[in-house]
Amino acid sequence: MLPQSTWTLQQIAERLKLVMHGDGQHRISGIATLSDADSQQVAFLANPTYRKQLADTRAGAVILSERDASDYPGNCLISSQPYVSYAQLAEWFVPDPAPADIHPSAVIDAQATLGNNVAVGANSVIGPGCRLADNVRIGPGCILESDCQVERDSVIMARVWIGPNTRLGKRVRVHPGAVLGSDGFGLAWNQDHWKKVPQLGGLLIGDDCEIGANTTIDRGSIGDTVLAEDVRLDNQIQIAHNVQIGAHTAIAACTGIAGSTSIGEHCLIGGACGIGGHLQIGDRITLTGMSMVTHSLQAPGSYGSAIPAAPQKIWHRNIARLRQLDKLWRRLKELKKND
Repeated sequence: MLPQSTWTLQQIAERLKLVMHGDGQHRISGIATLSDADSQQVAFLANPTYRKQLADTRAGAVILSERDASDYPGNCLISSQPYVSYAQLAEWFVPDPAPADIHPSAVIDAQATLGNNVAVGANSVIGPGCRLADNVRIGPGCILESDCQVERDSVIMARVWIGPNTRLGKRVRVHPGAVLGSDGFGLAWNQDHWKKVPQLGGLLIGDDCEIGANTTIDRGSIGDTVLAEDVRLDNQIQIAHNVQIGAHTAIAACTGIAGSTSIGEHCLIGGACGIGGHLQIGDRITLTGMSMVTHSLQAPGSYGSAIPAAPQKIWHRNIARLRQLDKLWRRLKELKKND
């Protein structure tokens, strides 16, 4: 949080480079939603679904677009990207981190290297050959196996396991319970039993990436699994060995990506998608939630295969008709043959 605890609307507008309408001396001490905000808080309108709440909000000011501002008589901050401006303002209210400290119960191998202002939480283990750069923070109960590298200003939260030869870039955030660099699902069928394939690669995570809670990313079997810069992963995602994910791609919860698939830059992947192995997904591709991808996609655009929910009566009727599809197709083919 910035040193002061309240700001005038004029100060906020100047710092965020926004156009202000209303009382520039009105003081703000917090942020809230349109429905919950009081006169000392800033709200925002980014989703048109909530536009109807604008008339009744008690917010001291609202961040909104120029179009929406024309219908709002109160204090407002006009932004071409209201949600981005809200995110910038919200950073002012994030509590300062606790002073860097090495907890007495932490176990740090003598061959590990720690930079300046590094924090290591209770019961965490830093293995041999690990290198933690300046301002790295390791939460309680974490385990970093041998030869891990974490670059400056990265934050590893509680109970994270990081496997050997994993590299995290600058300003990476890893949420609780994540597993980075575990063995991939490498198995070879040997006549009457499975033979485990040794996983010899590593995991490389670029600058400014964020890894959600309980997400798992496998190390490479040969070569590395790679996340480029600014990749954002939600909770409970599975990324298999040797997957490559391009810069600025965001993936929602419960998605699974099979081994050796490559995903391009600026992609948006909805929740609970399944992506097969050894596929190529091009740049700027969007997959809607619960889509199943079984072949490569190259042309930018939106793709989807999930069937949206419908009233049960309509759903049952459609399924009954779907079951007749093959019979109807064969009947049509027979009719064409007889023409």
